[in-house]
Amino acid sequence: MITKNLFDKVLIDPVKNGADTLYVVSGYATAAMTFHHFESLKKNHEKQIKINLIVGMCPYDGLSLSNHKAFQQLASVDFPDYFECSYIVNSPQVHSKAYAWFQGEKPVIGFIGSANYTQNAFSKSQRELLISCDPKLGFDYFQSLISDSIYCTHVEIENYIEIYRDTYYARRKKEQLEKEGLQLISSEKPDLQGLPAVSVSLLDREGNVQKTAGINWGFRQDGVSSRNKNEAYIQLRPEVYKSNFFPLRSAHFTVLTDDNKTLICTRAQKDERGHAIETPHNNSLIGEYFRHRLGLPNGAFVTKDDLLRYGRTNVDFYKIDDETYFMDFSVPASNG
Repeated sequence: MITKNLFDKVLIDPVKNGADTLYVVSGYATAAMTFHHFESLKKNHEKQIKINLIVGMCPYDGLSLSNHKAFQQLASVDFPDYFECSYIVNSPQVHSKAYAWFQGEKPVIGFIGSANYTQNAFSKSQRELLISCDPKLGFDYFQSLISDSIYCTHVEIENYIEIYRDTYYARRKKEQLEKEGLQLISSEKPDLQGLPAVSVSLLDREGNVQKTAGINWGFRQDGVSSRNKNEAYIQLRPEVYKSNFFPLRSAHFTVLTDDNKTLICTRAQKDERGHAIETPHNNSLIGEYFRHRLGLPNGAFVTKDDLLRYGRTNVDFYKIDDETYFMDFSVPASNG
C-alpha cells in the first residue's frame, strides 16, 4: 500500500523503469494536473509519454468550463500526439481510480485506490492511498469504458454532458485569506460575488509599465537576439505572493478569462511562493493574450498609455478552487 510520495511512486517512477504510456480512469480529474504531470517528467529529464484519460463522474456532476476548455487545449494544441481525454457520458457514472502503465503494448505496473487524477490528491494536502495491481486488468477496465465515453474534443460534447460556468457553482470561504492580511476585492458581477479575489496591477510601484520586465519581459537585454518580444509575466505584490491565494510554485493552475480563453499558469521567480505568474508551457502566451486585448500587434512594446486607452491598468483574479481561477480584464462597453 502506498500512502506517501504518491506522485513520484505512481506517476514518475514507472517512466524511469521504461513505461511510456499511461491509461487513467478517474472519477474526477483536472487539466492542471495533466499539465503538471507532463512538466514534472520534463524537469526530471524523462522521455515524453502518452497519457490516455477517462473522466468518470461527468454524467452526475458535469464538468467545469475551465477544465473542459483546458482539456481541449491540451489534447488539440499543446500535446496532440501525447494526450487523449474522454468523458463518460452514459450512466451510471464512474467513481473508480485506476492507473495502468505500459511500455508500448507490454504491461509494466498498475495502481488502484482512492486518488483522483488531481494535484490535490497527489499532494500532501489530502490523505490518499493506492495499491499495485495487474496493469493488464487496469487496461481492460479502461477499454471497457470507451463505448460509454466521448472525446473531449467532440464537436457535440456539450449535448451529452453539462459544461457549467465555474463561478456559478463554486464558492469559497474568505476568512482564512483575510486572516493572512490579504485585502480582498468584491465584484458587482452576480456570478463572481462571494469568491475570494485580488486585484493585481500591471504597473510598477512608481505607477509605470516596466520597460524590460512584467508585461515587457521580452524586451530585456540579455544578448539573445531571437528573444520572443511577447514573453511576459504578471508581477505579484508582497501582500499577494506571501498569502495562500495562489498555489505554491510547484503546482499549476487553470485560469479562465472573462473573454472565454484558458491559460495554464504557475507561480515563478525566487522562492517557493513565486513572486510572479507565468504560462510555463510557453511564457509568451500571456504576453500575446494581453497584447490582443489591448489591440496591439504581437511583439509590440506595451506602454502605460496603451493600458489607459484600453480602460484599466490592473487585472482581477477570482479563486474558484486551488486549481482553478477566473481572470477579469474586462472594461465597460463604453471604454472598449
